[in-house]
Amino acid sequence: MSRINLNSLRKYTVMLILVILMALFSFSSPYFLTLRNLTNIVTQNTYFIIAAIGLSFVMIGGGIDLSVGYQMSLVGVVTAMNMVVYHLPVWLSIVIGIALGTLLGLFNGFIVAKVKVFPLIVTLATSTVFQGISYIVSKANTFRNYPAEFLVITTGKFLNIPYDVWITVLVVVFAGFVYAKTSFGWNVLALGGNEEAARLAGIKTTKMKVSVYAACGFFVSLATLVMISKANTTSSMFGPGTEFTCLTAAIVGGISFVGGEGNMLGLVTGVFILAVLGNGMQLAGLGTYAQYIVKGLILLGAVTFDEYQKSNRNKGHNVAQTA
Repeated sequence: MSRINLNSLRKYTVMLILVILMALFSFSSPYFLTLRNLTNIVTQNTYFIIAAIGLSFVMIGGGIDLSVGYQMSLVGVVTAMNMVVYHLPVWLSIVIGIALGTLLGLFNGFIVAKVKVFPLIVTLATSTVFQGISYIVSKANTFRNYPAEFLVITTGKFLNIPYDVWITVLVVVFAGFVYAKTSFGWNVLALGGNEEAARLAGIKTTKMKVSVYAACGFFVSLATLVMISKANTTSSMFGPGTEFTCLTAAIVGGISFVGGEGNMLGLVTGVFILAVLGNGMQLAGLGTYAQYIVKGLILLGAVTFDEYQKSNRNKGHNVAQTA
């Protein structure tokens, strides 16, 4: 079976899993399939989807970023303080927040590309740095009651659909277009598939690495704005943990842990699988700790399956070479 067919099979399998989970939870609770609950599942996960899109650029490019949640922590408190402490205009606070997030991603990318340290180690280290800076800046304070112009991100509606849902749809469509129709997207896929082959093909791999981390930072900062607008409050504790959800959703959704493949529809489906699991288990009376166990097992299973696919592809490639 070709690689394209394997990817398609995995994409549709993930969708089938989502449908099965929804059917199962509809039996465990009469409230699960209500319009209100399904609407809540969508609206509560918009910022997870946007952040996961950002992480997908790094993962498809063959990297990893464990600092996503800590970037959100720092961007969140800086944006909030600009609005409620320094009383900067909302538009300027948003611009500063997005610029800061992009800069944090750029910083990660520069170290990964130039120092050539394994991305997991780099982003594990920078996550601690970002979190420390966040607490120093915020002095462990909580910031709330943002201007109405900022809250409209999640309270405003167009065609009775919240603005943040529209923003999420645009981000997903944009990312899908980038991977399918642009040379940048093709270069990211090539970089993750085989970095040395990409370099020999004329792709500037160092610049591409920096670019995918900067793109991740941009989308993560956008997700942060949605997150703190939705909560109307933030502190340095907001954000950490998001990286685990995004990473799990990405792998479940078909984005390879070693890079080179993935699709946005599968990624979004992966986010909703985790969301439906959390929501359904909560309605069924299962506690938060049980959800941790299930999500951890899902991540382990998804990584194992990804490694299994990788081994099969390598065997097929070796057989083809010796034939």
